[in-house]
Amino acid sequence: MGRLLALTFAYLAHLLATATTGSERQQHRVQHGRCTYTFILPEVEHCHTSKDFQVTNTLQRDSPPDAEAEASQFEPGEAQKERPSWQERKLVNLESAMENNTQWLQKLENFIQQNVRSGMEEMKRTAVHTQTAAMLEMGTNLLSQSAEQTRKLTDVETQVLNQTSRLEIQLLEYSLFTNRLEKHILLQTQEISRLGDKNSFLEQRLLALEARYGKGLHGMQIEKQQLQELVERQSRLVSQLQGELVGSTLNSSLLQRQQAVLTDTVQQLLAMVNHCNGKTVNMPKENPLSFRDCADILRSGVTASGLYGIRLPNSTQTVKVFCDMKTGGGGWTVLQHRSNGSVSFHRGWREYKMGFGEPSGEHWLGNDIIHKLTSSQEYSLHVQLKDREGNEAFSHYDRFYIEAEDNNYSLHAEGFSGTAGRTSSLSHTGTQFSTKDRDNDRCTCKCAQLASGGWWFAACGPSNLNGIYYPSSSSVVRYNGIKWYYWKGPNLMATMTTMMVRPANF
Repeated sequence: MGRLLALTFAYLAHLLATATTGSERQQHRVQHGRCTYTFILPEVEHCHTSKDFQVTNTLQRDSPPDAEAEASQFEPGEAQKERPSWQERKLVNLESAMENNTQWLQKLENFIQQNVRSGMEEMKRTAVHTQTAAMLEMGTNLLSQSAEQTRKLTDVETQVLNQTSRLEIQLLEYSLFTNRLEKHILLQTQEISRLGDKNSFLEQRLLALEARYGKGLHGMQIEKQQLQELVERQSRLVSQLQGELVGSTLNSSLLQRQQAVLTDTVQQLLAMVNHCNGKTVNMPKENPLSFRDCADILRSGVTASGLYGIRLPNSTQTVKVFCDMKTGGGGWTVLQHRSNGSVSFHRGWREYKMGFGEPSGEHWLGNDIIHKLTSSQEYSLHVQLKDREGNEAFSHYDRFYIEAEDNNYSLHAEGFSGTAGRTSSLSHTGTQFSTKDRDNDRCTCKCAQLASGGWWFAACGPSNLNGIYYPSSSSVVRYNGIKWYYWKGPNLMATMTTMMVRPANF
């Protein structure tokens, strides 16, 4: 309120200053706190006073009367009575001055009221204009905000409508799909019911057939059991005959060896008799032929497969081997053969070195013999296989030999071809031979003990023809059986295996 009053006085002072420009006026300045107010007072020369109005400075002088006044005091009494005293005159002048000041203040008040009224009206108009402008600006902003909010609401409403339309379409599609499913379920239910009726009918017919043919089936089962017993007896008889055949073969080999010993003894006795008598007796004597392998025997005119004696190159040792004179043109020297599991191949290093079994049956020719034979010239290797279903296959290698015992009979086989797999199942060149008592493989698991038998195990490798021979009736996959991986996988279930060599230039 004090600031508004100060502004009002300042505005009135400004109006008074503009109204009296061009002439210098007497000014009266009043200090009120931090504000200063300046009033321009009216001057006497511009005022038209009445005739009895006199300007006097009596109000500004409070001094005693001059000498003339003092002299007149001592005049006679009448004169004093007629002339008022100076206090009275001073009082009269003071009343006149007060009256003039009162009139001047009234005029000043009227002037101030008029100017204050016009200034307040102007300030009110200015405030009204300012407030109107502010209200208009606020209204404009509100309208803009309302328009923006309306636009946003319109967009939201449009999105809601679109989403609602999509949901309605999806609901309609789901409804149609549900109707189709209900129809399909109804059809399936009808079909199940029809099948159930048909199944009941078939069960009734089956029961009738079982009742009709029950006696016939029982008789057939009895005949089947009798046939199985007959087959078992025949199998035992065949096994017995095979054993007798093997025994006969062994006896024949023994008789042949005894005959050779007797022949040598007779010749020695004849030589001693001739030496003692000093005579020379001409007796027919056959010079034994020396063959280095079965190919030489075939070239000599022998075409029957069987047991023959060969003399190893650079050696006087004679070895009995089985010669295959039929497969692929003949002339094959058999190194390994398995057919019935009668010989165990899970043996030690020395037995694989010297050989075991009978050449006419299951046997291993011996690593020393194989080394001496295959290192004398270039030989090819032929591997024949047969599984329990009667399927046969072979793997052929154009170049084959093994090194001496110093290098653990390391394998060398090249030039694979054949029908027993898309690739060679034989271990790669340089693989050393291993047995249960001499581990030369590249695996810490000792493959010869894990997979059984003696073989060229790399890291147990994809093949082992010297594994355990399981009968053809066994269907269990065993890791330690005969294996030729790229033909029949990890378990061959073989009924026959043969490894044989002949010269590569045959």
